[in-house]
Amino acid sequence: MTKFILVPGMWLGGWAWDAVSARLRAAGHDVTALDLDMTAGATLDTHIGQVTSAVAGAEDVVLVGHSYGGLPVRGAADRIPGQVARVIYVDSGPLPDGVSQADMGGPATVDGEFIPPPSFDPADDPVQFAGLDGLTDSILARAVPHPLASARQPLRLDSASQPPTDLLCTTFAAEVVHQMIDAGHPFFSGLDRRDYRVHELPTGHWAMFSRPDDLAALLSSLVTVPAS
Repeated sequence: MTKFILVPGMWLGGWAWDAVSARLRAAGHDVTALDLDMTAGATLDTHIGQVTSAVAGAEDVVLVGHSYGGLPVRGAADRIPGQVARVIYVDSGPLPDGVSQADMGGPATVDGEFIPPPSFDPADDPVQFAGLDGLTDSILARAVPHPLASARQPLRLDSASQPPTDLLCTTFAAEVVHQMIDAGHPFFSGLDRRDYRVHELPTGHWAMFSRPDDLAALLSSLVTVPAS
């Protein structure tokens, strides 16, 4: 049994992982899906603190971060390295010290202290929203604005070393990700290259909605197959 802590990206809560969580639990794993603080003024440090609190006194925890969720996961792994057995980034990656989510681009629309949710409509972005046909309304019904402060706060790290790492790419082919890593692309410039693997799950950016069965099966396999 593995203890998974699943961290959502922007605009979403732990509910986004419901289908994945159910399948992981059915496979015998212990799963916690976090609701990040979405109130005005919540920072990246706020979210890192939530991840470290969720780990509590546990050991050999596997942290899974989707999109923006990769930042609090990376920060938590830096603060409590002895308790984290593996980090899995879902269409995300370990950013380096001093970089924020805002530095990586993304939605430019700001409403006061928040970043409003996107449309989640495949007609608006066939790549990012691939696989969400028929799901758009249900996602938007629960999505909430994301606190701007957390997207603007730079990640601060004490060490460049990391636990064993898996990059689960959904909008890029694995071959492309390897090329980006070799080229020092900012998305992966914080990667500790001593122990990492790249895996491909072709779909849009939100695989927990578009391919929950396959995502759960892949997550489970990553903690049972030894790193090569």
